[in-house]
Amino acid sequence: MNKANVILSAMIIAGLVTACGKTTSTKDQTSKPPTAVECYTAKPAELTESIEVTGSLEPKFSVDVKTQIPGLIKQVFVNEWVRVKKGQPLASIDVAETEAQVKRAEAGVASARAGLAQAQVAANRAERELERIYKLKESGLATQQALDDAKTEKEAAQARVEAARAQIRVSEEEVRQGAARQAKGFIAAPIDGVVAMRNVNVGDLASDAAAGKPIFRIVDNRILNLTVSVSSTDSGRIKVGQPLEFSVDSQPAARFTGKVMFINPELTTADRSLKVIAEVRNIPEVLKGGLFAKGRIITGKRSEVLQVPRSAIMALDLAAKKGTLFVTENDIAHRREITTGAVNGELIELMSGLKAGERYVVRGGFNLKDGDKVTVTSKK
Repeated sequence: MNKANVILSAMIIAGLVTACGKTTSTKDQTSKPPTAVECYTAKPAELTESIEVTGSLEPKFSVDVKTQIPGLIKQVFVNEWVRVKKGQPLASIDVAETEAQVKRAEAGVASARAGLAQAQVAANRAERELERIYKLKESGLATQQALDDAKTEKEAAQARVEAARAQIRVSEEEVRQGAARQAKGFIAAPIDGVVAMRNVNVGDLASDAAAGKPIFRIVDNRILNLTVSVSSTDSGRIKVGQPLEFSVDSQPAARFTGKVMFINPELTTADRSLKVIAEVRNIPEVLKGGLFAKGRIITGKRSEVLQVPRSAIMALDLAAKKGTLFVTENDIAHRREITTGAVNGELIELMSGLKAGERYVVRGGFNLKDGDKVTVTSKK
């Protein structure tokens, strides 16, 4: 066989091998079984815009009760975890010395009033004497000296009356001061609520409010404050009056609501977050202070918005607002680039890349390639 024939034979063999290879590859691709997927039909719905938040609950009204005067605890009227009303006695301090001072001051008032009566009688006598001396002087039977002495005595008697009145006021003020100090011996509840802490027993020595520690803590759980932090990016969307929905670990199935009442006028320096306080009505009192809460602040609602589950989007980048998903048409999967918008829990708003009425893959899409055949196992 000459050289030309050898080369021709080699080319024929190579072409056959290549053709066989292409046939095999095409056959493999054609024989790939369809991928089972679950699809949803895109349908516009109402979108609730919100901001995810976490925080802790605290009673809006609570107070640490201290004694106003030092002394021995004489009686304790309440125990822990009992409900009390405003003004209800909680404990009393031994004020026997103060009671004695009040009685002494009351006796001083009585004595001062008796002194005033005596001074008033003397003043009346001096007034009559002065009138008598005036008449005698007109008749020439009294000297000018006697008249001057009568005037002086009248003025002195009137001065003694004013002094007696002043003494009454002093004694009455001593009574009021003693009674006020005596009243401080009764420790009363300043608000309605529940005794959350009792730190005193009969016989304990109580200090005054400036130096002493609290002996009771009363908590009113009927209104709670939920304090949350909002990022600086979302801080412009927060307004007073917006609703806040949340749940707590102790009751994961229950949903509670509150209302934004206070917004910090400045951001926290450490993390550039905004402190927001929502007020929560807690009747019946199923929530407790100190519970951790997780929820969202509702900032608005929009209708006719396309939303898809987070699980349907691949390569989701919320910061860049982009991702991909698969749309099925005639049992063929087509890869779509999408643009995302607001996040509503597990639902993501789609700004572009999907139209209402189209079917998109929810499960099974991670194994798909553009143009693959699919079998829809379920559709919603």
